[in-house]
Amino acid sequence: MNIVIIGGVAAGAKAAAKVKRLLPDAAVKIYTKDSNVSYSSCGIPYYIQGNFTDYRTLLVRSVEEFNKSGIEVHLNSNVVKILPEQKDILVSQPGKAELVAYDKLIIATGARPYIPDIKGLNSFSNIYTVRTIEDAIAIRNIMLESKTAVILGGGYIGIELLESFSRNGVFTHLVDHNPAVMSVLDNEMSNAVMNRLNKIDNKNFMFHFNSEIKEFVGDNKTANEVILNDDTKIKCDFIVICAGVKPNSELAKDAGIEIGETGAIKVNKLMRTSIENIYACGDCAEKTHIVSGQKVWIPLGSTANKEGRCAAMNAAGVYCEFEGVLGSMVTRCLNTTIAMTGLTEKQAQKIGFKPVSVVVNKYDKVAYMPETGEITLKVVADKITGLLLGAQAVGSIGADKRVNTVTSGLIGHLTVEQFSRNDLTYSPAYSPTIDPLLNAMQILCNKISRSC
Repeated sequence: MNIVIIGGVAAGAKAAAKVKRLLPDAAVKIYTKDSNVSYSSCGIPYYIQGNFTDYRTLLVRSVEEFNKSGIEVHLNSNVVKILPEQKDILVSQPGKAELVAYDKLIIATGARPYIPDIKGLNSFSNIYTVRTIEDAIAIRNIMLESKTAVILGGGYIGIELLESFSRNGVFTHLVDHNPAVMSVLDNEMSNAVMNRLNKIDNKNFMFHFNSEIKEFVGDNKTANEVILNDDTKIKCDFIVICAGVKPNSELAKDAGIEIGETGAIKVNKLMRTSIENIYACGDCAEKTHIVSGQKVWIPLGSTANKEGRCAAMNAAGVYCEFEGVLGSMVTRCLNTTIAMTGLTEKQAQKIGFKPVSVVVNKYDKVAYMPETGEITLKVVADKITGLLLGAQAVGSIGADKRVNTVTSGLIGHLTVEQFSRNDLTYSPAYSPTIDPLLNAMQILCNKISRSC
């Protein structure tokens, strides 16, 4: 059997390894446009920061390791067309093109940075996006030579880079059209992030909210100034665009594969596309939200790995279902942990729930313990059914474990009353006597007129 995989970062590499274990005699081939395979793109901001200085640390598995296990890896290979009727793909490589036959095809083409249409964008070489290892190396190199940077976008990557640049002594201007960073959160939680960042002493960064870049200015292919929509001018040594991402679904669409309402490739629970023997997984594929039941597109590395495994199993003839996602995430910016799972209150309201919520501010451990931190925790539930809908947390490093606990409740479709019976661990070094999460649940019970 010939199993061909398009894309080799998270989902594609995972799919290749899994299918080879299940079908040792199958011919498994990876075709990727990248010059590297199987690397941790989520680790790129931490390489840029200098948490480790050898980019090869990001490589999960080398080409040689894949080849040794019997998996062919073709780098710098652009798949320009899928031909489902004859079960071929057309691959363009330096100096040649060829048709490659498949019995089963797994599409793992990922996502790409969204690039706004800004005047001067294509005129300068010191404007970067963040996707590949080459991007990481280039940004780290210029960061180490610079004094001032501009980041466009205050989402996950934007705030991770803010930390990276700030800790390397680069004064950073962050520009975002939203009123605060991490606009995916509910407003009070975004504000909680801002409150913590603004309390930092001697901070070497500045926020420009409700703003857009309208022009890049410079000379000799080097941008040295950005002009905002209110005509504010910011001098800089380099710029990084982190304005979001888009699914790479065009190749599939061109082959006649159905595209979902989110713009990503439509798949069922088996990761099958609308065309027989073709699967899709990772950031190019649409997902189902476990709480809402709606189709969503939430590109995350953890999800990509799980989907790659599931696609591989079904391609190999082993039944596997991928139920969906909660959108669970965690990130960090300058000693502030930011985590969420499930639906935000604004998402729940838009979908049609009758959401109620509670926000609590608590210590992450007993107050007399050293290195006690603060956590702002928000929990959302449905007032009619009492169903737990989601949680967000901002604060010390203990914030993420509260959110991780909620994920199990969401998977189990628990009500707030059921969740409030949870027997959580306690020690003064790890939690107050009553954990902030249980505090929140008790308050929510009262809001939905249920005793807990």
